[in-house]
Amino acid sequence: MTHGSSRLADGDTIFTADVELREIVGVFIADVIADGGPVLAETRVLSTAQVVLELVTSAELSAPAAEGLRADAASLATPADERYGLEVDAHGVRLKASTREGIHRGLTTLRQLVASADGVVPFLRIQDGPRFSWRGLALDVVRTFHDPSTIRRVIDMCSLYKINVLHLHLTDNEGWRLEVPGRPALTEIGGAGARDGRPGGHLSAAEMAGLVAYATARFVTIVPEIDMPGHSAAALRAYPELATLHEGTSSRSSGVIPDTLDHRNEGTWALVDDVLDAVVTQFPHSAYIHIGADEVFGLPDDAYSWFVERAMTAVRARGRRVIGWQEMAAGPLTRHDAIQYWIDATPEEVAPMLNRLPAHRRDLLSVALEKSRTDIPNALAAGARILVSPATRAYFDAPHTGSPLDPAQEKTRTRVGHSLYPPVSLRAGVDWDPVADTRDIQDATQIAGVEAAIWSETITDRDDLEFMLLPRLCGIAEKAWSVHTSDWEEYASRLAPQARAWTRRGWNWYRTDEIDWIL
Repeated sequence: MTHGSSRLADGDTIFTADVELREIVGVFIADVIADGGPVLAETRVLSTAQVVLELVTSAELSAPAAEGLRADAASLATPADERYGLEVDAHGVRLKASTREGIHRGLTTLRQLVASADGVVPFLRIQDGPRFSWRGLALDVVRTFHDPSTIRRVIDMCSLYKINVLHLHLTDNEGWRLEVPGRPALTEIGGAGARDGRPGGHLSAAEMAGLVAYATARFVTIVPEIDMPGHSAAALRAYPELATLHEGTSSRSSGVIPDTLDHRNEGTWALVDDVLDAVVTQFPHSAYIHIGADEVFGLPDDAYSWFVERAMTAVRARGRRVIGWQEMAAGPLTRHDAIQYWIDATPEEVAPMLNRLPAHRRDLLSVALEKSRTDIPNALAAGARILVSPATRAYFDAPHTGSPLDPAQEKTRTRVGHSLYPPVSLRAGVDWDPVADTRDIQDATQIAGVEAAIWSETITDRDDLEFMLLPRLCGIAEKAWSVHTSDWEEYASRLAPQARAWTRRGWNWYRTDEIDWIL
């Protein structure tokens, strides 16, 4: 920081000599207006521009390279570089980066500064880049079906805070949301409903293409999740003959596991092949396919491992890499794979939740929790990376703590949030470190990235979704981007004025009393 400031005002202009940056400039101008900021314009005249953008060599950028894995397929051929240099002084704003994505990240920082002080930007010099390459949000569109317009709003939130992965949880027991050519029953029957009688639906191939294009323009990669072999009740409503028989039984009349695909049935693998073909077509920019593989109860360990291995092989045969929840570590991982770590609670923390469950469910979960202790060591031994998503810190369906500054929000605060989780403060989402506080992790090179998750059991609509995402999303962005340990008071002071943009955009956010908001 240096002494002085500059104001961006209506009519100020942005110059770039690089034609490939003009689409990014257009998105930036539209976003600043939506944030309630000045109406800017692009110019072809350098001498009159208040903001100048320039592509340079990476040697001119001094921030360290990011750790972790990239989710986008393009970066496998051409390494990504999100670093940038931003300088503001009496001569205006100058932004340099070696890639289009770096320019977008630098403009995003400028957006945040503009929104924080109504266009007044302090004189400063920034050399910046992310700590981790994968900075994600997992969005459950199954328990409550969220339509394309809602998902676009979530993409806008991700873009504003440099979240570069939107992990779409597309299938589960309550619904099937992906269109699969030749398999209309999946959406017509499997997608007909949602949790607690809410309306169902699905995303057509055309709608998905629109979402992928919208996200790509904002440097967000959509990673699809098809949960298997468990969490498959919606698929089994469409194809009941593919359900797994209970161990020791020989006929369906003796009973089936209602949410688990039968690994011995070749019809299961014909379905998996058709679904993966649709996924590859509809998500051309994702290097990864998420196969779920979590919470598979009632299937013997050898059968589970066999299923996971065959599913991994099917994904790799299509030129994609594999990611799954941490239980997938029971399968044959490679150094290109990642597991998503979520079971971080200690036995003492889990005990109150388990005691509220029926005995048979409690016993199943106790066994699963004990097995989870070896998931990260097994994955690391195979050379796989860990995507850090600790449920106690990064699951945004936990209830909010505190009291809202707006009393009208108290009813929503007490209604929305999974009752099995204790309430989580905003500060708890910031006071931790992905390396130091992740079990069995020794250094940042073992981590793929950081990802939050928002599950929709108690979320009934768009307002509920946004209420649980903001302001929490900023905390996970901080953990994924910044290498520095967050000081709560300093973080809170930076967060407070961000609410201006949320309000102007019409986003529904929780007005927690933990922050002295600036509106």
